[in-house]
Amino acid sequence: MFVLVEMVDTVRIPPWQFERKLNDSIAEELNKKLANKVVYNVGLCICLFDITKLEDAYVFPGDGASHTKDEILIGKIKGCSPEGVHVSLDFFDDILIPPESLQQPAKFDEAEQVWVWEYETEEGAHDLYMDTGEEIRFRVVDESFVDTSPTGPSSADATTSSEELPKKEAPYTLVGSISEPGLGLLSWWTSS
Repeated sequence: MFVLVEMVDTVRIPPWQFERKLNDSIAEELNKKLANKVVYNVGLCICLFDITKLEDAYVFPGDGASHTKDEILIGKIKGCSPEGVHVSLDFFDDILIPPESLQQPAKFDEAEQVWVWEYETEEGAHDLYMDTGEEIRFRVVDESFVDTSPTGPSSADATTSSEELPKKEAPYTLVGSISEPGLGLLSWWTSS
């Protein structure tokens, strides 16, 4: 009847919980996130059974919380939009780095459809463009699963016109960040 499932997750611990034991804080956050929730391809989660492995915790710039377990990947910029930088790993394309997770200060160049990091030096500001096709190193900060299984038509769908097609959603998406030293375009960090 019950099944024990092993999962891997990145857990954000807010600063006001730093005085507590790390295992207790992580267990509380995981139970808040998963207990009494239906998890795709798993079923209803009752509660956390055990924490089997903890990795190093990190504090990201602009966020005083600690984050435990993360991944840094290298992909290619697929394109830019006001929503952020879209990244591809060749075998997977549903990765977005939102504007607030870019190196700051950043702006979107409407004319060229690229994001620009306005890098400040002693000589002044330099515009570093995030062009399509450039390799980019980013940290995975979030992932999202969406159940895209087909469903039967509803009575509301029958009354809509056939020209209105529902927006297709990706079943799995990643959210990235490049808001710390060493992350971003590989060409930014090569030593000359």
